[in-house]
Amino acid sequence: METVAWTDEKIDALAEKVDAGFARAEVEYARTDERFKRVDERFDEVDRRFDEVNDRFDRVEGDMKDGFARMDAKFDAKFDGLQRTLLQIAGALIGTLIAGIVTLVVTLIIAV
Repeated sequence: METVAWTDEKIDALAEKVDAGFARAEVEYARTDERFKRVDERFDEVDRRFDEVNDRFDRVEGDMKDGFARMDAKFDAKFDGLQRTLLQIAGALIGTLIAGIVTLVVTLIIAV
């Protein structure tokens, strides 16, 4: 019977060690869970900051599009004026060339 009592003591001691181990594990789990909550809060803060940055980029993009639209409008107006000027110059050059050719032909005809 002494062996049975000794075995019961060993089993009780083992059960106490196991219970103590689970108690420590629960404490560590609670600490780890608290750490994960803090990490989640930090990620929430990072997400909020990224959202702010995205909003700023959206505003910058809108400002850039408006700026380019204004530049395009100014360029189109200036280009239209330049195009009209170039057409007038080209017309004058063509008229001058035709007048020169006609004058040359008339001069040759009279000289002959």
